Amino acid sequence: MPNERLRAVMAAGGWTYEALAAKTEVDPKSVERWVNLNRVPRRTTALRAAEILGEDVHALWPAIRQPRKARGVSPDLEALYTQRADLPVSVFIDLFQQARHRIDVLVYAAVFLHEAYPRLNTLLTERAAEGCTVRIAVGDADSPNVQQRGQEERYGHGIDSRCRLALMHYQPLANTSGVELRTHGTTLYNSLYRADDQMLVNTHVWGVNAYAAPVWHLRRSAEGGMFDTYAASFDAVWDTARPVEG
Repeated sequence: MPNERLRAVMAAGGWTYEALAAKTEVDPKSVERWVNLNRVPRRTTALRAAEILGEDVHALWPAIRQPRKARGVSPDLEALYTQRADLPVSVFIDLFQQARHRIDVLVYAAVFLHEAYPRLNTLLTERAAEGCTVRIAVGDADSPNVQQRGQEERYGHGIDSRCRLALMHYQPLANTSGVELRTHGTTLYNSLYRADDQMLVNTHVWGVNAYAAPVWHLRRSAEGGMFDTYAASFDAVWDTARPVEG
C-alpha cells in the first residue's frame, strides 16, 4: 500500500524523488520505496525529510510512533520506546484508567502529565474511590540529589522549580482517602508509572531531560522478573520518602 500522505505532500511542494533524495542524502530509489511501498526510513532520516517537507514526521510515518516489540529478552518487557516524547500522554492516562488495585508514581516532577491532562487529579480520585491504592512520590526540591539532577540536564534550567510545581499539582490530593502523597530526595535512576501489573519505566540518562530518554513498558508475567525488580525499587524509595500533609 503506497504512502498517500507522503505522495500528496511531495506533489504539493513540487518534490521529485531525486530532489528529496539529494536533500536527505539517500538514494532516489529509497524515496521511491517510501512512497510506493510505504517503507519507513530510519528515524534520523525521517525527521530530516519531515523537516524539509514542512510536515509532522508522525503524520508521514505513523509507525515511527509505535513501540518496538522486544525479542529474546525478559518476558516482562512488552515494548520499548526510543524516547518518552514518542508516547502520547494518553498511554499514561489509559494505563491509570485500567487500574483496579494499585497506582504508583515515582518521579522528580513529570509535570507533563498535568499539563497535557488537567483531569489527572480527578482520575486518581475516581480510581481511589473505586478501591485503588494510589501512591505518588515527587522530588524534594530542596534535596541536594534532586538539585544535582537539575544541574546535569543540558537545557539550562534546574529541576527544583518543576518539583515545586508538581507538588502544587498533587497537593489537593493529600487529604483524599486512598491517595498518599510523599516527597523523596533520592538519586532517581528511573521514573516509574505503575498500574496493577503494568508499568512504564522512563530511564534517566545523564545530561538529558527525561522526555528524550527511553521508556520500557513492562507487564508482570512471572514472579521475580523485571517488573518485580522495579516494583521493589519503588517500595524502597517510598520507605524513605516524607509524607505531605494536606
